[in-house]
Amino acid sequence: MLFEFDGEKYKKASSHQKEWANNILEELSFHGNEAILDLGCGDGAITNQLAEMVPSGKVIGIDASEGMIKTALKYRKLQNVYFEQKDINEIKYVNEFDFIFSNATLHWVKDHNKLLNNSFQALRNKGTLRFNFAGDGNCAYFFKVIRQVMSENRYSQYFEEFSWPWFMPTIEEYKQLIEEASFYQIEVWGENADRYFKDSDSMIKWIDQPSIVPFLRCVPENEKKNFRNYVVERMLEETKQEDGTYFETFRRINVKATKGC
Repeated sequence: MLFEFDGEKYKKASSHQKEWANNILEELSFHGNEAILDLGCGDGAITNQLAEMVPSGKVIGIDASEGMIKTALKYRKLQNVYFEQKDINEIKYVNEFDFIFSNATLHWVKDHNKLLNNSFQALRNKGTLRFNFAGDGNCAYFFKVIRQVMSENRYSQYFEEFSWPWFMPTIEEYKQLIEEASFYQIEVWGENADRYFKDSDSMIKWIDQPSIVPFLRCVPENEKKNFRNYVVERMLEETKQEDGTYFETFRRINVKATKGC
């Protein structure tokens, strides 16, 4: 199932996603003429940075959200960066890219067997993929709160056919999954990126974009505001620290693998 996001709000609320991405960019080295695919480009900020690293190459950023792509196009900086509204599950590239990048996106993709096979097909020989996405233990407080709210009598009827929107495996589960693909030089490791939000406003922005989005779509229009406000209230109560900050768990899975030896 695809979800629609507000790219402008995400741009303001995604500082920690960009921190993770910049950590990855610091480890990368390119010749400058590579073709790069950014899976789940969001507002395009990191895609633009990748394009700066390959001035004689090209970077394509894809995202299923129209709102994200509109924002990405608005802030497009270079001639060698392109943005397309496209579902990651439906990519059909063949031997087109030297590098596939994805940050803070692939937990929204349920079928990673298909993802890895499509990524393998999209890479040229000796091409590399580098992923960072949420794993087991991520967003423990939000998941606790949202499950409690969903189960309450006034809201439970709206979630009777709800399908959990994320795939957040353990490290061992993902190692087994990618080892079944055809990649070479596979590395899978975890990262504890737990975060203290400096104030309630920062926490609320993160709840609004993107965390609560899959749940709001299930609630009738006349109930959305109350539902959202109730979740926010419960989250602030659950996560507030003595120093006035707000805490949430962020557990990441990092993946690096190469096509061919």
